[in-house]
Amino acid sequence: MKTINGYVYSVYTDSDGNMGKLEADYIDIELDGIVDDSHRGYTRETWAGDKQPKGTIRRNERQWSAVSVEELKSISDEMDLTSQIDAGVLGSNICLEGIPKLSSLPKGTILKFASGVELMVEEYNPPCSDMGQKISSLYAKNSDVTVSNTAFSKASKISRGIVGTIETPGRISKGDHVVVSIYEHPSWLD
Repeated sequence: MKTINGYVYSVYTDSDGNMGKLEADYIDIELDGIVDDSHRGYTRETWAGDKQPKGTIRRNERQWSAVSVEELKSISDEMDLTSQIDAGVLGSNICLEGIPKLSSLPKGTILKFASGVELMVEEYNPPCSDMGQKISSLYAKNSDVTVSNTAFSKASKISRGIVGTIETPGRISKGDHVVVSIYEHPSWLD
């Protein structure tokens, strides 16, 4: 199994009241999600455009979300922003460093943290139009041109981050080491 080593750059929980999260020194992880986080729970209600009709109660495959410093820099550079997009503004719980292609990690990949916490990747976290509007209102371009409402979606279409479920509980802190065990299709299934 291929592995990648990285570090926790920052962590976030709760809500800033505007689709974002508040930065913290650590986050406590339980089997049903991140303590004090709005996405905590074994189930969630679907939204328009989701896998099932809006309002359906389904398994919560979005107990946590993560982005990488490298992908945030790439998005910010492509948008020509005066400052880098903050992971908390995007509503992420974890910002990792040293994993430049985080959004490409396949379903089933396991993130193993120093404390023993294990998180499983469920899927890529696509950009949404509401987040694009928020980014355009909070950030400025290096030129005098206004950031368009669609610029974020275009720049982050393959690098918005990942979401997943909790495998084992514990605590994740800033600076923690993480080993990413990339899921590989078992050869015996071929």
